[in-house]
Amino acid sequence: MRVHGPERSGGQGLDRHQEESGNRAIAALLTDDVVGPQVDLVLTWRAGSDGGAGGADDRADGAYEVWSARGMVRFRRLVDDGGALRFEVLEVLGENPIADQDPLALATIDAERAAAAASGFDADDPARRFIAPEHQSYPFGYERVAQLFDSPNAPDLAISPKDWASGAQPGTHGSLHVRQARAPLWFSGPGVRRGRHPLAIRSVDIAPTCLAALGFPLIDGADGTGRVASERGVAPDVYLARQDGRAAHEVLDAGGPQPSRLYVFLCDGLHQTELEDRLARDPEGLPNLRRLLARAAVLDGGSIVNFPSITWPSHTAIGTGTWGGHHDVVNPSYYVRADRETVSPQGLQIGTERFASTAVESLSEAFHRVDPECMTAAIHAPFGRSARHAVLEGRNLCDRSTVKALTAEFAADMTPRFATEHPAVAGESLLDTRGVAQVVELLGRDDLPPPRFVYHELAVTDGAGHDYGPHSDGLADALTETDVRIGRVLAALDERGLFEETLFVVTADHGMAPQMVELKANTAAHVTRAGMAAVVAEPLVWLLDVAVEVERKPDGRTGRVAVCELDLLPDGTQPPVAGAEVIVESHEPGGTPTVLARGRTDANGLFAFPTPNDVESAAIAVSVRADGFNPRHLLLDGTNLALDLRAHLY
Repeated sequence: MRVHGPERSGGQGLDRHQEESGNRAIAALLTDDVVGPQVDLVLTWRAGSDGGAGGADDRADGAYEVWSARGMVRFRRLVDDGGALRFEVLEVLGENPIADQDPLALATIDAERAAAAASGFDADDPARRFIAPEHQSYPFGYERVAQLFDSPNAPDLAISPKDWASGAQPGTHGSLHVRQARAPLWFSGPGVRRGRHPLAIRSVDIAPTCLAALGFPLIDGADGTGRVASERGVAPDVYLARQDGRAAHEVLDAGGPQPSRLYVFLCDGLHQTELEDRLARDPEGLPNLRRLLARAAVLDGGSIVNFPSITWPSHTAIGTGTWGGHHDVVNPSYYVRADRETVSPQGLQIGTERFASTAVESLSEAFHRVDPECMTAAIHAPFGRSARHAVLEGRNLCDRSTVKALTAEFAADMTPRFATEHPAVAGESLLDTRGVAQVVELLGRDDLPPPRFVYHELAVTDGAGHDYGPHSDGLADALTETDVRIGRVLAALDERGLFEETLFVVTADHGMAPQMVELKANTAAHVTRAGMAAVVAEPLVWLLDVAVEVERKPDGRTGRVAVCELDLLPDGTQPPVAGAEVIVESHEPGGTPTVLARGRTDANGLFAFPTPNDVESAAIAVSVRADGFNPRHLLLDGTNLALDLRAHLY
């Protein structure tokens, strides 16, 4: 086995210059009287023994850490001789907070009720059916934590709030635990083994499973280790340029008819237990989803999505077969260290395919590689790179007047109450109406071939889940109108005679959990409220730190401090920090602390000072404070003066 640490160093996680700030932030999040009870996990990768220089040894010696009030675990990621990823636990204090990684936990509404009751909450009130961490699971937890820190865009710290502690909306998502991370998953049509399958797969498995069913060729692409097949000394074994997932052959029918088309219905934010419960309670309802269900391979454990379990990273993971740490859209908003800039694909909404790494391949790109002349479409999907028709990317092949007329015709599908109760949900309903109009227009054209691949985002289930709650009558209405829209798409495919040759996927980009809205919880913001310098984009935190190097001349009479920005610029340099306040004190055992020097760094980030040659470097303390950065405290021998997090917490 060999250690497979973060693939691309770019400042993510904690290095030796962030021991003080990182430990302080973790302690603040887990011990604050208000925020501490809201935080489930704080996640990071910490550099190894070479001190965070970013080299191979640093990554080999580093480890991933998961901290919680109930315990912590350190682990590392390995690659075995067969090229498979493995995980080795290095240390546990108290309870390993993500030891339970059962992918089938909480897969039914009854299981959720039982877990809520065991957690001390009201199992019968869907708005208060909260589930404590000890009754959750964290499927594929080690992998989902580790993948995040492969990207240079990754944070220093990631926070996974408790089930009920993520904002003031009645429903939300984003955490590592299964309730917010599970999406429903059906593969429906030719090429699959119909019926229920007692398994869960990762969202990155969806793309390769579909391409395997379609008979796409295996290529010399990179697997989950980031190495292409030829580098690994094996025959081509993946379907995409980078493929973290695998083809789920358990659900494929190699001997049956093969599909020629792929249609992905992504019902944004649709919680699996709500869908399953609705189908059980309402035998006459959702007729169009039932039509797909009748020919589907249904995964009991659904799809376990990217972490953070949030729209933009999760959509891109499904559309590329890669985790967010590899496609680089690590969050709806994230900090780009080299540019000193926060970007927000979700805030922009339009033109966001450019944020994904060009080292990964979209499903549309894979279709064009195999069939260069084929038609592909992304219907309001947050990730639609290279799709021929993708309105959010400015590629609109539809006749505008026809779409406008169809939108007016389909307006009857919209739930009237949304406009008065929650206008934002009504806006998503209108968006979905326009999306279906685009599909119907494209399928009705004589001058264009029908799309061979469609990635279709249906957003109203997410909006209703947020504003009404994931198990509410508002969500029920949103699901009803979504079923009607799916029916319109199926009818258009029927009219072209394409239904029987199409493989459909019904899934979501994340789960959803009810919230204690009275908390108005924002756990990540506590880092800055605690007085720390950081960039925060829920649930991720980028600490703003300086690199401090100290040295002392061999004669013991002088010392020097060099201060620069920790984060590299695009050219790989670290700007010096001028004007940082430096205080140097002696702290001899039994003696009174004495200020030896005080001053500020020059234009080169340097400050030099005299030292008594009869005082050891380990008894001389240096503090550095620079505007806009977290302070540093260390000894002249280089030892950090940082909180002992283990002793403090446990």
